[in-house]
Amino acid sequence: MSEVFDGYERQFCELSANLSRQCTTASGFDGEQKKQKLSEIKAGLEDADTLIRKMDLEARSLQPSTKATLLAKLREYKTDLNNLKNEVKRISSTNVNTTSREELLELGRVDSLSVSNDQKGRLLMTTERLNQSTDRITNSRKTLLETEELGVSILQDLHQQRQSLLHAHTSLHGVDDNISKSKKILAAMSKRMSRNKWIVGSLMAALVLAIILILYFKLTH
Repeated sequence: MSEVFDGYERQFCELSANLSRQCTTASGFDGEQKKQKLSEIKAGLEDADTLIRKMDLEARSLQPSTKATLLAKLREYKTDLNNLKNEVKRISSTNVNTTSREELLELGRVDSLSVSNDQKGRLLMTTERLNQSTDRITNSRKTLLETEELGVSILQDLHQQRQSLLHAHTSLHGVDDNISKSKKILAAMSKRMSRNKWIVGSLMAALVLAIILILYFKLTH
């Protein structure tokens, strides 16, 4: 296993348990207190998303056997995180419904005080602008997450390419070693052949000299 992955895993588990407790606490709050607690929870969810991405990147950089085990575990953590996000949405929706009822009651009080139609129109326009701003923020956040996922994918590809280059470098180094050894063997064989040539030449010269001496003695006696 990976110590880096284990460290991220511990952080995520602690953060997930803390967020679960905060969701339970937020359900019992109302008004501004509930909004503040939801903001803290959403910040925690962003940290949890970051840990998930880090664990995913670390798991994909390991050996296939280890990677498969960690990715299976990571899918469970992603499911837990999605459940927390759904719980936060539910709590936020409850808070929005409460706020809407309060706004309707306030609007009723405004009507009872004979507020002008112009003021009602401005109130509706303000509400519409707020809704549009919320939609833009949601779309921007979605785009940011997609960009981060693309970045993680690129980093994974670069890591795989680096591993391939290291493997190729190791293979070339082994080939160079083999070539060097072959050169040494050939050089040794060449020296041995040269030495053998000199030995054979010397023997032939000695043999010729012996024949000449034998012929000389025979002719002279």
